[in-house]
Amino acid sequence: MRVPPRITATWIDSLSDENLLLAELRLKNAFAKEERAEKRRLGRAYDLMRGPAELMLAWDRWSRVNAATRTRKLNPTRVTH
Repeated sequence: MRVPPRITATWIDSLSDENLLLAELRLKNAFAKEERAEKRRLGRAYDLMRGPAELMLAWDRWSRVNAATRTRKLNPTRVTH
């Protein structure tokens, strides 16, 4: 499964529950990577809504898919360290 550059409702609706969860995981990881880099760079001054375009795009892509998982009453698995 390939995540397209632009996340649309049509693409989300075409996914099985399993693929939706996989997409959510991939997009969450991409967002988390961008967020960690920004937090390292800014420290306590970090503010998601004032972040660079790359961070906001990663958040937007993940949040759209994450909302779809909640709509379907799916529970993304999180590994905590």
